[in-house]
Amino acid sequence: MSDRKKPKYNIGDTVVITMYGTVGKITDVKWLDGMYVYEVNKSEGLYMESSLQLLSDYEGEVLEKEHIDIEYKYFFGDLVQVKGYGSDLFKIMGFRTEIWRYKEDAWEDIIYELSRISDGEWLEAGEDELTLVADAESADVFIKKLGLLYLMNKKEKLPEIKAQNGTTFRKAERELLANIKEKRMLIDGLLDIYNDYRILYEMFQDDDYLHIMRVIVRKLKLIVNNDGKSTV
Repeated sequence: MSDRKKPKYNIGDTVVITMYGTVGKITDVKWLDGMYVYEVNKSEGLYMESSLQLLSDYEGEVLEKEHIDIEYKYFFGDLVQVKGYGSDLFKIMGFRTEIWRYKEDAWEDIIYELSRISDGEWLEAGEDELTLVADAESADVFIKKLGLLYLMNKKEKLPEIKAQNGTTFRKAERELLANIKEKRMLIDGLLDIYNDYRILYEMFQDDDYLHIMRVIVRKLKLIVNNDGKSTV
């Protein structure tokens, strides 16, 4: 082992693959059958020393190395809707870029990996299929508001409380006050959600948002009407 010569190139060196005239960086050095071979740009192929040359020493023609700038419109944790999935909400869990090169054409596709909020279903979609609902910083708050709306859908009408004497009356009174406080909180929450969807509708003119706004208005009317009936 001590007689083994040092490799001509080291990891990180910028070299030219002389048979192609392309430029790359050494990403690994291996000792095979008594000689060093080199990995370039993490490719599967290995190159002998004789097929490489330091860029600084190369005198031949170097093919221009392509540089691609990718701008991502969405990022981890963003809350989006997907074309064809109605008002379903998805959270961005990952994304990747697929680079396509042909003799007479070239393009890049950005693919987003999504998880549906309601059931965790996995989905992949292109950038042009997505609409931003809330960025990562406000996504959790928005989801909590939607959870409140879901509770509204499940909530039964509050029972009417009839006045009775003694302890039963005081218990009924406490329950009534608690119900009034709860309904006030529900109304505030519904108004908050309504305003969020109003903003989304103004931005995207999507009828799904308008439908949810109408549902919220109906629920507000039901709660207000119920308040009028729930008297002691």
